[in-house]
Amino acid sequence: MPEVRFTVRWPDDSVTDCYSPSTVIHDYLQAGERYPLDDFMQRSRTALNLASERVRLKYGYACSSAMDQLERLEARALTYQSDPAAAVTLVALRS
Repeated sequence: MPEVRFTVRWPDDSVTDCYSPSTVIHDYLQAGERYPLDDFMQRSRTALNLASERVRLKYGYACSSAMDQLERLEARALTYQSDPAAAVTLVALRS
């Protein structure tokens, strides 16, 4: 399966490199776009769950790497939950 690496800039300007096992992430996130935190997390949840499901359909098991990535994003997002103006920028998508 073609994997995708993507880079996220958090509200504090820190940057995280992320992983998706499928190009489905391109359907939900666009490089250069700034997303309100809740919107970014909803898009990420949907995309990474779909990516994991694609792996399951092809190989017979879900993608633990996609779920681990989602868990890391969820944990990081909690840091900014109290800020209603928090936004995340998708710096890059690399296939």
